[in-house]
Amino acid sequence: MSDQYELATFAGGCFWCMVAPFDEQPGIKEVISGYTGGHTENPTYEEVCSDTTGHYEGVQITFDPSVFPYKKLLELFWQQIDPTDPEGQFNDRGQSYKTAIFYHNEVQRELADASKLELAASGRFQKPIVTEILPAGPFYRAEERHQHYYKKNSFHYNLYKEGSGRAGFIRENWSNRKNDEQLRKELTPIQFEVTRRNGTEPPFHNEYWNHTEDGIYVDIITGEPLFSSKDKYDAGCGWPSFTKPLRRTEMEEKLDTSHGMRRIEVRAKSSNSHLGHVFDDGPGPDHSRYCINSAALRFIPKNKLEEEGYGQFVSLFN
Repeated sequence: MSDQYELATFAGGCFWCMVAPFDEQPGIKEVISGYTGGHTENPTYEEVCSDTTGHYEGVQITFDPSVFPYKKLLELFWQQIDPTDPEGQFNDRGQSYKTAIFYHNEVQRELADASKLELAASGRFQKPIVTEILPAGPFYRAEERHQHYYKKNSFHYNLYKEGSGRAGFIRENWSNRKNDEQLRKELTPIQFEVTRRNGTEPPFHNEYWNHTEDGIYVDIITGEPLFSSKDKYDAGCGWPSFTKPLRRTEMEEKLDTSHGMRRIEVRAKSSNSHLGHVFDDGPGPDHSRYCINSAALRFIPKNKLEEEGYGQFVSLFN
């Protein structure tokens, strides 16, 4: 170990998901997946997963503190996990999936303690912060098939990260929550009017009403995936229309009696943004027609999905 570099060790649940956030950051020399905190020497993946070794799945990071300080590593670590879960992470339960910060010296311990207290005081979570802060011990490198899994098996990695609940949790709890004053500066007038004031853009004079390129449509504010071009069709109404959303759990439907009509409004849960309305005259199996304002959406073309962090949706277009 050169004097230029230090070690940081974190456990954040499945180690597949704890490499990519740190990998290739400035000042990061290496990120290794492995096992630590237990009593068995050189354990295998199967032994660790059996919860008989006492080990956590973890990552060990070699970093240059003059470029990427330890405090910044801690901030990035918190943003990958649910720090209130004492029994594991998301769909993964048991000792090996619990979260912990393993400090290598007293400076790291003090910074970790302060960071944990700061998070608890922030009010971001209603439940206690239970991530442990423990002295670092032996770290055993995991089998090669687990190293940089997000690169070697990107499709399965993205599917797992989404399906386990981690990706959605991060979007819901760690996305920047902006007030209307901030959003007014960042959105165009029509985007703000639609999303924050329940407005409606003019038909046939909006960005996506006749858009036919392959890709997905995400929330203009949070980036949460909302709709796929595979489910888009021309309803003749002058607004983008879809037979179904990518995730119904991201949609909130409410009775809308404005303008003397009875309609079902569609809102995005992550941003609480008005999207449009859903009607029962569509061509799909359940006859749904999601009539959505272009101003509430941003389009990600299929050839940009991996680049922009939506790799789990590439398979839709294969």
